[in-house]
Amino acid sequence: MEIKITFPGGKRVTAEFSGSGETDGMKVETDQPVKYGGDGSAPEPFKIFLASIGTCAGIFILGFCQKNGIPTDNISLVQRHEYESEGPGKSRLSRLVIDIVVPKDFPAKYHDALIRVADQCAVKKAIMSPPEFLINMVVAA
Repeated sequence: MEIKITFPGGKRVTAEFSGSGETDGMKVETDQPVKYGGDGSAPEPFKIFLASIGTCAGIFILGFCQKNGIPTDNISLVQRHEYESEGPGKSRLSRLVIDIVVPKDFPAKYHDALIRVADQCAVKKAIMSPPEFLINMVVAA
C-alpha cells in the first residue's frame, strides 16, 4: 500500500491511497485552521490522527456488539486528551482517555469485554510499539 501526499492549494494537504484494494483512490483531506493561515475546510492532520485512535477502538466495539446482537444506538465513545507542558509555549500529548458510554440497561456482563475489545485497536498498538521512521529525498526524473 502507498499513500501519496499532495498539496491542492492553500494550507490543504491530501493523502490518496493506492495499492491497497478497497481503499484505492480514497482520499483524506486536511487543512489548517484560519488562525494558522488555512481555510478551516477540513481537520488538521494531528486531529485526524487523534480521531483514528477513537474510531479504531470504535470499530472493535461495533464488531463485538454486532456479533453479540447488542444494539449500538445508544453507545458512544468520548475521547479526551491531556497535555503536559514541556517549557514555554510547548506541550506534548501525555494521556489519551477513551470513555465507552453505554445506556443504563446495557448488560453489565459485557462491560469488561468492551474494554478488552477496544484495547485491541491497531492504531493504539502501533503507538505503543512505534515503527522506525525513515524520510528519504527522491529527485523525480
